[in-house]
Amino acid sequence: MKRQWFWNLLTVVLLVVGLAVWIMLPWQGVLAVAVLLALWLLLTRSGRLALAAARIGIASLPQRWGASSVIIVGIAGVVAVLVAMLSMGRGFQATVAGTGNETTAIVLRGGSQAETNSVIMRDQVPLIASLPGIARGEDGRPLVSAELSQVVSLRSREDGSDVNAQFRGVEEAGWAVHDSVKIVEGRKYNSGLREIVVGQGAQKQFRDLDVGSTLKLGNQEWKVVGKFASGDAHDSELWTDAQTLATTYNRGAWQLVSVRTEGETGFEQFKAAMAADPRLKLDVETTRAYYARQSGQLNQLLTILGTVIGSIMAVGAVFGALNTMYAAVAGRAREIATMRAIGFRGLPVVVAVMLETMLLALVGGIVGGLVAWLVFNGYSASTMGSNFSAVVFEFKVTPELLWSGLKWALGIGLVGGLFPALRAARLPITTALRAL
Repeated sequence: MKRQWFWNLLTVVLLVVGLAVWIMLPWQGVLAVAVLLALWLLLTRSGRLALAAARIGIASLPQRWGASSVIIVGIAGVVAVLVAMLSMGRGFQATVAGTGNETTAIVLRGGSQAETNSVIMRDQVPLIASLPGIARGEDGRPLVSAELSQVVSLRSREDGSDVNAQFRGVEEAGWAVHDSVKIVEGRKYNSGLREIVVGQGAQKQFRDLDVGSTLKLGNQEWKVVGKFASGDAHDSELWTDAQTLATTYNRGAWQLVSVRTEGETGFEQFKAAMAADPRLKLDVETTRAYYARQSGQLNQLLTILGTVIGSIMAVGAVFGALNTMYAAVAGRAREIATMRAIGFRGLPVVVAVMLETMLLALVGGIVGGLVAWLVFNGYSASTMGSNFSAVVFEFKVTPELLWSGLKWALGIGLVGGLFPALRAARLPITTALRAL
């Protein structure tokens, strides 16, 4: 009894390890496995027998369509949920990590993890603007923008609930520093007036942000005069004049300084000069590195959550496949015994049952991936960023995720078909034939 338990436990461990290796296998490895299997099926006697037995089983699938659909639907559900969850993390990462570039620097107080907990004194801004490596605008002035980041509460378009959004105060040079931000409707705000422009993502997610509307922020009335598009995290923000925002919220200091540098060489020169000045105990990094860091933890959480949920559902799909294939093997006991009696050995029978299950798993994987792509690709949502404000993003169902979902489907089919296949190969020929 102990030996039997040991072998059962060892089998389960090997299956789990094998499934993990299969899911992590690159496409070159999967292609190599498929080529080797095809060669074995076509060039060896056992392979040809397995192919012939598989044809018989597959031909009878329409007669067992109700039971077979259990496998397809179960695996399709696993793949759809898994791909949807991972596409959420992929879309959020693409939106946030795609913000900024290697030639734009963000300056924060030393040790600050985000702009919301950073403080930069006003007298430090001229010192920053005097450093080498900074690009200059058409007027010859350095492209430096002192900015504020204020978290405000807006109403969700979907249900009217309160959601945090980022209200950014930007100096005039900020439009040249953040050159991906373009006005697509209305106009820019005027300095000194309580006017705002809103990102296209924020307008989709929040109420009262249509151009021409008025909303109350900081106990003051603000007029929406324009809408902008950037294709990154700034799409989730509201922008206004930095000094007007500072006056409204009684801010005596800035939170960050955005700087356009003269290429990557200019950034390195600017960073070195900042570190060499003892008056400026500030941190500098590229905007791309900053936003990638901000998205890292949440993306990792979403990836882990999607994998855990997919794994739990995969266990259910495996049991569904086991029940279905055990029932199929029991129903075909006489057929399998007859094949064994006329010369089919155990290995061809095992492979035949496995091929049948893998075919159903493949169909389920394709259906699940198609459902995930049709329903979730491009779906707009918002989530909480590390700076406690909503970030609007779109789900991205990429070919990589679809391929990963397909490998999960085939892995489930492999595990779900293995034990029924072994049982089919071990059926006593005489016992099964007596039922004829």
